[in-house]
Amino acid sequence: MELWIFFAAIYLIYLLFSKKKKNKSAGSYASKTVKAPPKEWLAEIKKKETVVQKDDREDDDLATFTLDSGRSVEYRVTTIQPQNSPKTTGTLARWVLPGEVTTVGGVKITDGNFYFGQRMKPAGQSMSGYYDDGSEASLIDGTLKIYPKPYLYEDNSLGYWPSYSSLSPDARGAYLNWLASDRHDAACPVGYVFIYLYGLERKALVDSRDGNTPDAVFLTLFNEVCRLRPVFIENRSFRNYSSQLLEAMSILRPQVGLVPNPGSDSDYSNGGMQFKLALAKAVDAGVPVSADLALTWVTNHTEYALRTPARRCAKEFAALFKRRYTLKYGEGMVVKPNKTRLRLDYTPASPSLRGVHLPVPDLPDPSALKGPVQKIMTLAEICTDELDAYSRYLGRKGTSENDTAAIILLPLEIINESAGKVLNTFKRWADEVIASHKGLTTVADFWAQMGANCPAKINKKEADLMQVFALKMGYCLAPDPFYHYMKAEADGALVLFAAGEGARLSPSPAFISAVMTLRLGSMVALTDNSLDQAEQKVLENAIDHNSGFNEDEKRSLHAYLTWQLHTPANMTGMKNRIAPLSAMEKSAIGKVIVGVACSDGRIEPAEIKQLEKIYLSLGLDPSTISGNIHQHSTAEVTPLSSASASPETTEFTLDASVLARHESATEDVRKLLSAIFTEEEPEFRESVPATGTQEGGLDSAHNQLYHRLLEKEQWPRKEATALCENLNLMLSGALEVINDWSYAVVDAPVLDDADDDIWVDLEIAKELEG
Repeated sequence: MELWIFFAAIYLIYLLFSKKKKNKSAGSYASKTVKAPPKEWLAEIKKKETVVQKDDREDDDLATFTLDSGRSVEYRVTTIQPQNSPKTTGTLARWVLPGEVTTVGGVKITDGNFYFGQRMKPAGQSMSGYYDDGSEASLIDGTLKIYPKPYLYEDNSLGYWPSYSSLSPDARGAYLNWLASDRHDAACPVGYVFIYLYGLERKALVDSRDGNTPDAVFLTLFNEVCRLRPVFIENRSFRNYSSQLLEAMSILRPQVGLVPNPGSDSDYSNGGMQFKLALAKAVDAGVPVSADLALTWVTNHTEYALRTPARRCAKEFAALFKRRYTLKYGEGMVVKPNKTRLRLDYTPASPSLRGVHLPVPDLPDPSALKGPVQKIMTLAEICTDELDAYSRYLGRKGTSENDTAAIILLPLEIINESAGKVLNTFKRWADEVIASHKGLTTVADFWAQMGANCPAKINKKEADLMQVFALKMGYCLAPDPFYHYMKAEADGALVLFAAGEGARLSPSPAFISAVMTLRLGSMVALTDNSLDQAEQKVLENAIDHNSGFNEDEKRSLHAYLTWQLHTPANMTGMKNRIAPLSAMEKSAIGKVIVGVACSDGRIEPAEIKQLEKIYLSLGLDPSTISGNIHQHSTAEVTPLSSASASPETTEFTLDASVLARHESATEDVRKLLSAIFTEEEPEFRESVPATGTQEGGLDSAHNQLYHRLLEKEQWPRKEATALCENLNLMLSGALEVINDWSYAVVDAPVLDDADDDIWVDLEIAKELEG
């Protein structure tokens, strides 16, 4: 007995000791890990909790985290309860059909399409994966207070996720008045429209799946959403949610054949769910991915963002992409099925619904594949690049897709029918001009055939537009600023010729020399303001007998010659063109132009004077002109038929007195020719670039003149002359100096002396600034 008492005592001691040890350990652990926060921390936490409580309505059912800085960090999670818990008593809600008359708070509503009652019947959490707690944001509870207000009224109760029960009595009255209207006023606050949409969404995606909703009722719901879209399409949220709802409805009941109403601005067919389903079915069946599916794939892919040209020119991008895709893949790209299975998740607009999963067959989900879409993205980038110039043009103020300039910037394969008629008419006209008039026409006719008004002035922009349009149609123009260093005038001539098959190449030195020869030779041929065919033949032979030119170059030179012989020539910009020529090239040009002057069997004093001016500009000794002329005088020349020459063989004749005057007055000629480009008068100094030039290669006086001229595009000659006089310059010489500088910098003249006015090419001026 005593032994048992002893063991019992030992056991009690053990129990007491163990309990004390555990309490000590727990207390020790708590004292080491938990610290009482200072009073100021507790005050700050309390303050933040107050702010959170005020924001409960905005944050809805989101978790709120309160983080306090310092050595110890406390995390508090405040779970915000829904504003209105579902009712468990009262009349069960019913769906009011269109045409059924319902009176709520004295407001008579006849078009239906809403839930009416005091509480919803919960559908539970198992049906299709969505969560429904029995509440419904769109439910109209007739027991709630209502104050009559026009439907344009709104107040703070109409938040981002509004519900009928959370509206103020005034806002409820406004909403009911909107339901009683035709629901077609875009000025209605969109919050009311969303409450209405919540009911349509629940009826279509939840209640209509019980098997008791006929297809006709479902179609009515679909058409109502389609009707609302163009009215409230400007609201991005409504546009996106309504688009997704239409998609989901078309997937739920494919047998109904749901399509938007004619004329409605619905783009739901480009959404993700419908596309994914169509792509999955095509891949599962081994059908090639069509051009339409491929376009939708790339435009809706989460890892690809359309650039500005594809967004701004959506129709053109789609047309070009489909053509290029078909050209590359024929009927379409074949994609192998993958293992990932298709799942279509719907994000409801209503705050009462969560996570709706649409029923789909067991299909692969090829939209998750990266290989195929990468190929499509590459093609999309190519199409976007080709629309870049067109997009930039349309991005300018005052432009239209119907502008000629816009049409010519489009790839030919996507030009629409109306634009195509303009191009076909132009092509017929151009072929006729080339066949009947050697391509010679006027600038005004060219613009008329483009379907545009001819501008008053052909600046760089207009000249480039003409060249691009002609090239797109398969023609080239003369003059071409790139090849001939000249541009046509608005009231002048123009020559068309067939473009070559190869790419446009940079002009060779021989080509540049030939252009110079033709220009100077034309000046000599037109000295007496008449053209002799013998003179023209000399210049044509200079082209044809040069074996270094290919056929494209010869066509270009012949077209330029035709244009130059029908256009008054001058020495503008010639200094910079002559400077790179070798002494041998200059000498050859000199002999050719003398041959032109002598080709008609006679030479006039005016031609001698013209030759002297040109020789000086070439850096040739004017005294050698007589020797070159004598070489022609010792040989018989058989001129071609002309208006002034006999068709019979004649001897070359030269008035000896003319030649004598030339030889005896060589010194006087040199003095005269020193003013070729300036026509200087005694009181004005010579307008040539001075040494030590300043900004951009111009001396101080010419630089001041140039910047004054930039103040406006068109200057009356009197005003321009007055500007020059103030700077002790002469107008013609000053213009030549500035244009020579412009040619040296950007290869084009910036000023144009046109009869009574001086024009400033503002496009060239911008290039000079750059």
